[in-house]
Amino acid sequence: MRDIPFYQTSVAEEELDQIKAVLTQDKDTNKVLELEDNIANFVGAKYAVATCNATSAIHLALSAIKLKRGDKILMSVNSFVNVPEVVRHFDAEPIFIDINTEDMNIDVNKFEKALAENKTKKLRGAIITFVAGQTPDLDRIYDIAKEYGIILIEDATCALGVTYNDETVGSLRADMTIFSTNPSNGKYSESRSGMIVTNNEEIAERAKLLRTHAITTTYDDFGNLDYIYDVVDIGHKYDISELDAAFSLAQLKKTNKFIKRRKEIAKIYKDRLSDIKHVTIPQHKDEHIFTQFIIKISRNRDAFARALKERGVATGLNYIPLHLLSYYKNKYSIKITAFSSALTSYQQILSIPMYPGLTDDEVNYICDQIIEIASEWV
Repeated sequence: MRDIPFYQTSVAEEELDQIKAVLTQDKDTNKVLELEDNIANFVGAKYAVATCNATSAIHLALSAIKLKRGDKILMSVNSFVNVPEVVRHFDAEPIFIDINTEDMNIDVNKFEKALAENKTKKLRGAIITFVAGQTPDLDRIYDIAKEYGIILIEDATCALGVTYNDETVGSLRADMTIFSTNPSNGKYSESRSGMIVTNNEEIAERAKLLRTHAITTTYDDFGNLDYIYDVVDIGHKYDISELDAAFSLAQLKKTNKFIKRRKEIAKIYKDRLSDIKHVTIPQHKDEHIFTQFIIKISRNRDAFARALKERGVATGLNYIPLHLLSYYKNKYSIKITAFSSALTSYQQILSIPMYPGLTDDEVNYICDQIIEIASEWV
C-alpha cells in the first residue's frame, strides 16, 4: 500500500540557495524587497506588500481600507475560514453568498442581488475567493463592484499565476489581490507567506505602514539614527522574515513550472476518472490552474474518503461552507438550508492529492483506488 499525503511542498536546491544567502548575512540582498518586486512584476501590478501569511495579508488589506465596526463585507459561503474571521476581528459583519454549482465559486447573480438589497454606506466591499485555482466571472464582478461603489478584494491565495482572458490576475480591476506562494493554507508548508498586490499607491503605502506596528523612523542627513521612532497609528506585526521571503522567492520562480505539472496531473485525473460510476468531475475552464482537484461522490462521501485513507490516499475538503461552522451558525442563527447550492455541493465534494511532486505512478495509483472503490460502491 502507498502512503500519499494530501499535499507536499516541492523543495530543491533553489530554496536552499536562497536561504543560505540570508544565513550567510549577505548585506547586499534584501529578500523581502526582492520578493515584493518579483511578485509585482510576475502579475503585472504596481505595488506588492509581503506579509507573514495569507490571513495576515487579508487582515492588513482590511486595515488599509479602514474597515470599521458594523461595516459589511460580502463573500462566498464557500470560502476558507480566514476570510470571515478577519472581518469579525473588526467587529464588522460578513454577508454570505451562495455558490454556483458549476465551479463552486460565488454565484454572481446572488452577489448582485445582495448588493441591491443592502444599499447602505455600511456595505464597504467584497472578498471574492477563487476556489481551487479557478476564476469566477470577473468582468461581471468588476462591473457590479464599480456600479455599487464597493471595494473589491480578490482572495487568490490558491491562484497565484492564474490568468483571466489571457491577463494575469492581480493586474486587473480589483482594488487588491491576495496571494500566497504556497497554496496549502499553511497546514502542510515548510514556509508561509502572504502578499497584497494593488495598483493603488495609497492602499500600498498604508498597508506597508500598518504592517509593522505603524512605526516610522527618523534619519539625519547621513541616514543614521534609525533607532529614533514614532508610532502614528494602530498597526500589526505582519512583516515576513527574510528566511520566509527567501524560500517564497524560490517557490515563486517555479510558479509556471508548478502550474504546468498540476495541469498534467489534472489531465490524468480527468482521463481516468471520467464516466466512473458514483464519481463526477466538475467543469473546468481552460485557465484553471488546479491548486486543488475536486471530485464529487454521489453518496456517502465520508465513507468514500475513509476507504481511500485505508488505501494510503489522503483527502481534503475545499471547503466546508461557512454557515455550517459552529461560530457563524450560532452567531447569526443561520439555518443549514440557507445556502442550498453550497450545502448540496459540500455533501459530495472531495479534494484528492494535487501538487507538483506527485509522480505519474502515484497519480495512477490514486485513480486505481478511486475506480476500485467506486466499482463496489452502493
